[in-house]
Amino acid sequence: MEYKSFDDLIKKVQNLGSKKKVAVVSAQDEHTLEAVFKAKKDNIVEPILIGNKKKIIEILSRLHESVLEESIINVESDSEAAEKAVELINENKADFIMKGKIQTADLLRAVVNKENGLRTGKVMSHIVIHEIPTYHKLLAVTDGGMMMYPNLDEKKQILENAVSTFLALGYENPKVAVLAAVETVNPKMQESVDADLLKKMNIKGEIINCIVEGPISYDLTMSKESASIKGFVSPVTGEADIIMVPNITVGNILGKSLVYSAGAKMAGFIVGAKVPIVLTSRGSTSEEKYLSLALSASAVK
Repeated sequence: MEYKSFDDLIKKVQNLGSKKKVAVVSAQDEHTLEAVFKAKKDNIVEPILIGNKKKIIEILSRLHESVLEESIINVESDSEAAEKAVELINENKADFIMKGKIQTADLLRAVVNKENGLRTGKVMSHIVIHEIPTYHKLLAVTDGGMMMYPNLDEKKQILENAVSTFLALGYENPKVAVLAAVETVNPKMQESVDADLLKKMNIKGEIINCIVEGPISYDLTMSKESASIKGFVSPVTGEADIIMVPNITVGNILGKSLVYSAGAKMAGFIVGAKVPIVLTSRGSTSEEKYLSLALSASAVK
């Protein structure tokens, strides 16, 4: 299975027959609530709103929306809102978390708490999925938002996080391109060395349920024609499901280039915790937040 568009993904969630419960942290944010209630109307989520109850109700009134009284949990601070969301997950009263009007650090502090947080022993990484007008299916980029300069072991875990996400979405054997500037190993370019080692791990069965190619350049990843011209043979060329970047800077620039210069739509969340965490930026549109909700709901295990 593979998805051609976000519409395909949304239909998949809607066909599950039950809404996923999302705990919205510091929910007193208009764009966030717009996205949440669109997802609610589309039978994707059932929200639990945590934050300043008075402000939440005021925003809902402006949006002409309403929820049951028990679906709003009043708290005194952002940190308390984050802690309450984590508590709901641990009590199986919510399926995933969404960031509202709260600083990312405040939310993640509760998530990584050693005593009662949501860590699994893996690194947590950020995955963004794009719908690109010039590409024939959805394409993921990881990690452009969480891990800054991962070492080889961390890259292995980032790759496994992304593959695990795609398996949860229904993919059987996603194709992964481990990006570098070149498609040959150069000892002076650590990302090419790491990419080669990740491919070898995949061949040996140390990384499973996917096909890993690397090092591979962006042009060969996206174009079978370019790969053919260079004599590069791989099942990943022109068919990649996941692009793994060497560091956060490359991921950030590539993701924003696709959105702002190539007209891509995007949705993203954090993986590697017990549940998906929707962590869009303050400048994200309602559409991006909505698509991130749909993506996260479909990735809940």
